[in-house]
Amino acid sequence: MVATTQVTDSSALFASFNKTPGTTAASSAATTQQDSFMRLLVTQLKNQDPLNPMDNAQMTSQMAQISTVSGIEKLNVTLQALSASLTPNQTLQAAGMIGHGVMVAGNGVDLTGGVGLGGFELSGRVDAATVSIYDKAGALVRNIDLGAQPAGIVKWQWDGLDASGAAMKDGQYTFAVNAVLAGNNVAASNYQFGMVNNVTQGTQGVMLSVGAQDNVALSQVKQIF
Repeated sequence: MVATTQVTDSSALFASFNKTPGTTAASSAATTQQDSFMRLLVTQLKNQDPLNPMDNAQMTSQMAQISTVSGIEKLNVTLQALSASLTPNQTLQAAGMIGHGVMVAGNGVDLTGGVGLGGFELSGRVDAATVSIYDKAGALVRNIDLGAQPAGIVKWQWDGLDASGAAMKDGQYTFAVNAVLAGNNVAASNYQFGMVNNVTQGTQGVMLSVGAQDNVALSQVKQIF
């Protein structure tokens, strides 16, 4: 569920979306480190032997090091600010998925109203593919022959009937895929279908609640319907 906060001041709302925690601290650290280099260089110049002064190449090298450290720190600050701004944007985009069906990694099947949906992905074409559906006890309910299939994501639908044609009760089931090419088994990545119920932004990024699954990472979504 996306947490929302009512803000009457539009400037405060804008600030809350663009706040970049840690930027000030990072900038302070960069300044402190650069000052340390400068103090070290000045100390070397003050204490150098007048008869044997610091070599120009050595001084140039140290100045280049100061410049490099300063540039790296500024780049880190910029990247931190960019990362902080992307997270709220991801959450807002993911919120638009609420109420939509998605395919995510998994081998579950939610039978609702006599209809179950699922999918799998093949790295190459196969001569035959069969989906086997199991109940909670692990007993085989039905095999669905899909025939030859091309490479890519294959979607399938179950009418809720078992092998004898009897209607199964709505609920949660599992499935497995057997894909064959020239008599050899071909691995398939299983995807389960579910409706996005809510979106949460946490320490691990944007997480979705999909069907009966919680804490599904946004990156695990393969298709949106």
